[in-house]
Formats: sequence, C-alpha cells, structure tokens
Amino acid sequence: MTARLLDGKIAARQVRENVRLAVDQRLAQGLRRPGLAVVLVGDDPASNIYVSKKRKACEEAGIVSKAFDLPADTSQTQLLELIDQLNQDPEIDGILVQLPLPDQIDESTITEAVGPIKDVDGFHSTNIGLLTQGTPHLRPCTSLGIMRLLEVNEIEIRGKDAVVVGRSNIVGRPIALELLLANATVTICHSFTKNLRARVGQAEILVVAIGKPEAIPGEWIAEGAVVVDVGINRTEDGKLVGDVGFAEASKRASWITPVPGGVGPMTVAILLENTLKSAQSCD
Repeated sequence: MTARLLDGKIAARQVRENVRLAVDQRLAQGLRRPGLAVVLVGDDPASNIYVSKKRKACEEAGIVSKAFDLPADTSQTQLLELIDQLNQDPEIDGILVQLPLPDQIDESTITEAVGPIKDVDGFHSTNIGLLTQGTPHLRPCTSLGIMRLLEVNEIEIRGKDAVVVGRSNIVGRPIALELLLANATVTICHSFTKNLRARVGQAEILVVAIGKPEAIPGEWIAEGAVVVDVGINRTEDGKLVGDVGFAEASKRASWITPVPGGVGPMTVAILLENTLKSAQSCD
C-alpha cells in the first residue's frame, strides 16, 4: 500500500479563493475590506517567516493586513495597551499576536486580552469554551484546517477511532474537540501515556502534534490509517521532517499529510476565513 497525500496546498488554495470572492462581494455591497492586525514582538527568524506568509496571504485574499512590529524588549504593559487599542479599532476585525513571545510577556495573559470577537487564532477561553460546548464560533486555525483537509478529501470521521498524540492548547486539545464534534471516538495521548505504540496502532485517524522529529515510527501505524502530521522540524542536515516517520508510515497508511505542504497551508487559510467571519459578524 502507498498512502495518498492529503495535499494542504490544494485545499488551502480553494479556501483562500472562497475568501477572496466573499471579500469582492463585500466591496460590491459597499462594505469595507476585512482588516487583520498582525503583531510581532522581537525578531525570531521562524516567526518572521510565518508572519510574512500570513501578510502575503492577506493581500492575495483582499484583506487589509496592518503590521505592528515591536522590539524584543517590549513590556507586557505596552503590548496590552496596543491590544486594547486594536480591540477598539472599528477597522480591525482580527488580531493575531504571533507566538512565541519574549520571556517577559505571559502568553496566556495576552491571549485573554484579545477580544473574543477579534480572536482569529481561536485561543481565547470564550472561543475554546464554545467549541467544548459544541457551539463553536471562531475556532483554532490549525485544528479547523485539519478538519477541512479531511472533509475535502471525503474522509469519513463519524464513528472512527481517532488518536491525538499531543495535548497542547494550540493543536492537541482543539483537534480532539473537533474530532469529538464530528462524532469520532477520541483518545488523547501525551508524555505520561502508557504503551503509546499500542494506542497509536489502534488509530483509524491519527493526529500527531508534539514537535519532535519522527518521534512516532512509521511501523507503529495501522494498515489503512489516516495520518495527519502537524509537526515540522528541521534536522541537523537541514531537512524538514514531521513528527511521524514518513517513509515507513506512507507504506501503511491510506492517507498521510506531507511535511511541509500538509497542515501548514491550511492554518493560514483558516486564519483568513476567521478574519472574514469576524468582519461579517460586525456588519
């Protein structure tokens, strides 16, 4: 068996095109373009790359992207003051604060400072609470992007045994909630899980998000499983690899995400969709 690729680039292109068409419709109706504020603190190289991709995607979709690049020694108070201003700005529909933040700033405090209606990352406790209750509004971008990727490829989720490896607030917990909402039976595994191999081997749908290169060997994967690898790690020789051993896993899985080009493009596309949704909710 050779797995088919869950190509995030193709699926993301369609989401972004749908957003662009919706923005064009807004303009035709005399409404303003949606606006996204992208806040970057410091000069982390990886963050700079992510932010530049998000800003370019905004431009292509017709969304106004406003950049707020702050020095690395920005205080938490200064950042909170900026967020407060953006919360009150009627031309800003979404606020994205790029993570990670410098050590002097508490990420959870900043996440909660962004108003829930402008929380296009979907991390505010209000939005996570709504997802938990099964009545989601703005949803975390990566987890919703994964669900769209499965949907586009007509992968059945209802009734399937889904295993999530990783329990971060950014990916692991939200994707577990999304899968539960789609009527999968969900198991969450983490660093204290006993006999991880056995649990991974039971997965009909496997999502791995732990940030460790090829931490899940491909031979653990069940025959015919759907594998979503959220990880993107650079090895010592400069190669990009996921959290799953791709070569062996692709011989066993029915579907698998490539790294890169799988989940990443979907995360950016859903960010644009969330920004549009936020703007529409304020019309």
